[in-house]
Amino acid sequence: MISRRTLFYGAGAAAVAAIGGGAISVASMGSLTDYQAAMAALRAPLPEAPAVKDLLRYATLAANGHNTQPWKFRVSEGRIELLPDFTRRTPVVDPDDHHLWASLGCAAENLSIASAAMGKPGDIRFDPGGEGSVIFEYSTGTQASTPLFGAIPKRQSSRADYTGAPVPPSSLQALAAAAAAVDGVDVAVLTERRDIARARDLVIAGNTAQMNDPAFVRELRDWLRFSPRAALGAGDGLFSASSGNPMLPDWLGPTLFGFAFTLAAENAKYARHVDTSSGVAVFCGAKNDREHWMLAGRACQRFQLQATVEGLKTAFVNQPAEVPELRADMAALAGLPGRRPNIVLRFGYGPELPFSPRRAPIVI
Repeated sequence: MISRRTLFYGAGAAAVAAIGGGAISVASMGSLTDYQAAMAALRAPLPEAPAVKDLLRYATLAANGHNTQPWKFRVSEGRIELLPDFTRRTPVVDPDDHHLWASLGCAAENLSIASAAMGKPGDIRFDPGGEGSVIFEYSTGTQASTPLFGAIPKRQSSRADYTGAPVPPSSLQALAAAAAAVDGVDVAVLTERRDIARARDLVIAGNTAQMNDPAFVRELRDWLRFSPRAALGAGDGLFSASSGNPMLPDWLGPTLFGFAFTLAAENAKYARHVDTSSGVAVFCGAKNDREHWMLAGRACQRFQLQATVEGLKTAFVNQPAEVPELRADMAALAGLPGRRPNIVLRFGYGPELPFSPRRAPIVI
């Protein structure tokens, strides 16, 4: 589902030299300081009396696949509808739009939590009519702010090495409880090193299959943003600095991508990322349909927000959910045989990276 791709630029210096390196203009990339100021404004606290546009801003801070932000909104009295934006599909990695619907669930959960905190509690439901949508209906009531609300602007996918330190039982219980608040989804939290190692092997097997697919590589490259200027201009996609990678001029980034995005480097990176994680969480809907894909997104968003409260970082390693041949093994490892793994998420203690951009919410 959600974007977990990173690039490895270990060959970056050699590649720059080969292209005539040294003379990269910082001005051509835009300012990281300006970029971070824009991200701070995007994640500013809600005003005391927020308008709908403020709540939608918080909704869009949710996790979503490749940071495509595949949602649109329809607003009426006491009702906000989240609609799929199929123009922002990723058909190679997500051919049945599973990640798209999970992304809508993530955004709906953020919206519900923020609205309740502002005194407008409500309920989320799936509407299968037409192309399908997620409906949030609310009314005026008592403010119900929770720690998850405060975590919304702080949550991020930290695609970096973690420390490997174990998570205290109290925090693990809080993570499980946060996800369990969404009915129709089971969550397996793997913390034994042998289980994490098995998950790592499945991630690497999936990454190998995807890296050997030229269409997958092209689709990923289309969503990369190598400079602050490009990331701010697009408002979407995978910004290099948000993945712990060097910022590059847009004329150079695609070339270095071709040099450095190799199977060996990516597999080594994912092995390191999973091995340094404290655990792996696997989310499985009770049924394999759009409604339960959306519910899995909601549960996962709550898990990530609670992880943020606990001082943890998270990142997606969805390869075993994306490659059909690996799903049965991933479900068996999670103790949920016969189910479709919807989302695979690693967690642990790690660094904060620059936040990912967001487009302005599209209201139709």
